[in-house]
Amino acid sequence: MSTGVHVPEYQQDCELVAGEDLARSPAFWLAHVLMAMGKYEEPAERYGVDAAEFDGVVDRLSDPEEPWPVFRVGCGGGHTVHAVYVNWEDGSSVDFFVRHPAWGRLGHLGQCGADAAGTGLAWTELLALAGGVPEGGEGLTDPSERLLLLLPLLGDADLPGEARDTVARALAHCGIRAEAAGDLAAVLLAGQDPVGGPRWSVADGSPVAVCSSPYSPRRVPLALGISADRAEALAAVLGGPRPAA
Repeated sequence: MSTGVHVPEYQQDCELVAGEDLARSPAFWLAHVLMAMGKYEEPAERYGVDAAEFDGVVDRLSDPEEPWPVFRVGCGGGHTVHAVYVNWEDGSSVDFFVRHPAWGRLGHLGQCGADAAGTGLAWTELLALAGGVPEGGEGLTDPSERLLLLLPLLGDADLPGEARDTVARALAHCGIRAEAAGDLAAVLLAGQDPVGGPRWSVADGSPVAVCSSPYSPRRVPLALGISADRAEALAAVLGGPRPAA
């Protein structure tokens, strides 16, 4: 039986359950990156995933009759990133946010789906969250799984040359056919624009980086309004501040 998850600051007209048990199969990881990143046309078999199992995972992740699955990434210092599969009768999406129990609010990272809300993470932040596994934390503790869970939030004009290989290794580690992992990584990163893509910098007196995209919830500092010391702690979890704009 799945464990209920309570997020006091999140909408209360839904039932949330821990979804990490679903994340044990390659079918989940393929379904997650394809659904959340809008790459529905990719065939499951190409990546070593059984089509029937893939379809079953997709059905569960998008079922409005079931509690909404929540996947958690503990980040140290009491911070936790949540990915919630939101399923209403008239549509589905994935909400991403970071929470700290002392904030009294959520830090919205983005939303994937019909009402997508822009870029949520820089590349360096993605790596910091994936690798920053705290001791005794709940949720996902494997760095590759954490990276793939948060990959749909990525938007960064300054991707390093090794980004594709990094994503490919994570895909292969999570069960995607190794020979095809590089191709899938290229598909998933194809939208990253080194010329016109989002850029990240620190501004307005906050240590938390902001995004240049007008469509990103992070065009203002994440969890705007938290105290200065809490903002410093959040910036540290995200890998430290970037140069000022």
